[in-house]
Amino acid sequence: MNATEFNRIFDKTVSDYHLTDDVNAECANPYSPGTLEFLLYRKCWIDSVQWHLEDIIRDPNIEPSEALSIKRWIDRSNQDRTDTVEYIDSWYLEKFKDVKPAADAKINTETPAWAIDRLSILALKLYHMQIEASRTDASMEHVRKCSEKLAVLKQQREDLSSAIDELLDEIASGKKYMKVYRQMKMYNDPSLNPVLYSADKR
Repeated sequence: MNATEFNRIFDKTVSDYHLTDDVNAECANPYSPGTLEFLLYRKCWIDSVQWHLEDIIRDPNIEPSEALSIKRWIDRSNQDRTDTVEYIDSWYLEKFKDVKPAADAKINTETPAWAIDRLSILALKLYHMQIEASRTDASMEHVRKCSEKLAVLKQQREDLSSAIDELLDEIASGKKYMKVYRQMKMYNDPSLNPVLYSADKR
């Protein structure tokens, strides 16, 4: 798979989410579990839900109890997002396990999955910026600025897609190698977050 296919899956996911535009909607992943396509769809669905949770929590009239509930939902979502990115990297580690890196092979600043993660977010930015650039109830200035931003986002996706394809080609050919450092998030771990492990002693 290349970046063109990643973007196709991400665009489909964003479109599927907006069929209901409901953060509580069930993710009906159309791909087979264990496949890269399944992981990419899951990743973008998590991003889509979280995008809208971030909108909801910024409502100035939101009830504090609801805001706290959503904040904790966002925390869980961030953990799911990180786990899914690591599953994608694990898929690539398995795919490239038999590639022997060249003697002068270099490591990239980010893994394939974290680069692909940015493509998923870009799909959401493009979708929502397109809506803003097409609004008939907004000022011409608003539409103009959003149209300019939309053009930048499209260029950004094109550039990032090329960079990801190049990275995957270089790993496949042994010019680069990948190494995964698991995200050791501490705030969700009762044994690592002082607030949580102190609470257990009270």
